[in-house]
Amino acid sequence: MAATAKATDGMAGLKLESAHASKSKDTVVETSNPQNGDQDHEDSDDDADDADGAADAGANGAEKKKKKRKPRKKKKTGAGGTAGAKTQSDPPRVPVAQLFPNGQYPEGEICEYKNENSFRTTNEEKRHLDRMNNDFLSEYRQGAEVHRQVRQWARKNIKPGQTLTEIAEGIENGVRYLTGHQGLEEGDNIKGGMGFPTGLSINNCAAHYTPNLGNKTVLQQEDVMKVDFGVHINGRIVDSAFTMTFDPVYDNLLAAVKDATNTGIREAGIDVRMSDIGAAIQETMESYEVTLKDGNTYPVKPIRNLNGHDIIQYSIHGGKSIPIVKGGDQTKMEEGETFAIETFGSVAGKGYVRDDLETSHYAKRQDAPKIALRVSSAKGLLRSIDKNFGTLPFCRRYLDRLGHEKYLLGLNNLVQSGIIQDYPPLCDIKGSYTAQFEHTILLRPNVKEVISRGEDY
Repeated sequence: MAATAKATDGMAGLKLESAHASKSKDTVVETSNPQNGDQDHEDSDDDADDADGAADAGANGAEKKKKKRKPRKKKKTGAGGTAGAKTQSDPPRVPVAQLFPNGQYPEGEICEYKNENSFRTTNEEKRHLDRMNNDFLSEYRQGAEVHRQVRQWARKNIKPGQTLTEIAEGIENGVRYLTGHQGLEEGDNIKGGMGFPTGLSINNCAAHYTPNLGNKTVLQQEDVMKVDFGVHINGRIVDSAFTMTFDPVYDNLLAAVKDATNTGIREAGIDVRMSDIGAAIQETMESYEVTLKDGNTYPVKPIRNLNGHDIIQYSIHGGKSIPIVKGGDQTKMEEGETFAIETFGSVAGKGYVRDDLETSHYAKRQDAPKIALRVSSAKGLLRSIDKNFGTLPFCRRYLDRLGHEKYLLGLNNLVQSGIIQDYPPLCDIKGSYTAQFEHTILLRPNVKEVISRGEDY
């Protein structure tokens, strides 16, 4: 979810990475208000009709007026020859389906398999299997393009002095517009939109924090903020995260975690053991150190109880975990699986997180028991959760947005009944600083695709 991390040692994890194709960059161009394209086009047509009418009237009116008004030039139609915008707006409001009317969305970073898997690149059987997954790939690539465009806008516009609520809602509004799913009509959010709430975890807080209603927290110049959000189309969740800082003192922390995540992506592949990926990630991250403003130099520690994970349709965590430290897990990655490769680093901390702060993240359990609920508000709330989120993670702000009031008693009852899982924020010790980077990869039969890769990270 938000930070889409999995916490071990008693904490169930919700979670609930060559540059991206240049055509993506060409697509995202700002314009003052491309949404007016259709309206302007219609106005031009009306004006032209008016002008023609005026000319006819003049010809029939015994030469009262020989000058006829010149019609305005018609504005060009949008991408693909249809009326509409060719470029993205600022803030992002143009659905990517309008920017790519042929349904061909940019692919992510394509990595050929190596060593014993190198045959997959040219094997006709594997290529055939890959071609059969066109719908699957299209949905993932659409979600990935939404994620890239929204996060590039966010990385440019997020500044100290903004409230966390402003930041979260700015990202979420962008996702909803670009997917074409506002999520207010019953069942709309299940078709597409937010894959999980926007995580805005600051400093020692590593994951699963998003502001609840009334939260007035303001982003500060010295903060280290993890921005983690998911986009889904038909339950195909694209999970990607980055860290924002405004003080160069943290540059090495971010470099360490980004390098570690890229290491995990490079090592991942069909038949690769989880333990081998974790060992490579740990070695990379621990090769960095950071000197903070207190003058002390600290090693970057992997947060050992936060992991990457597999993703299945409509579930941010499918059951497999990717450690970021060495260990004995002999579980292997398999053909056709989707993984979120994410790493977390900490300085001046323990490299271990615990539950802390006010809970905001929730999700219905896939194995939720069918039991009689005694709290009436819990029954109505569960029906709404089923219809609007299913097993997708949600936060309290999403319930507020749907018009629910005084729902905490019912929500807590659903948690206590084992139907809903709560995911409290995960924090290292106070005074520490944590960072996160994450990408979603597809282990296709013939290539590995880093679906969420962009030019930004």
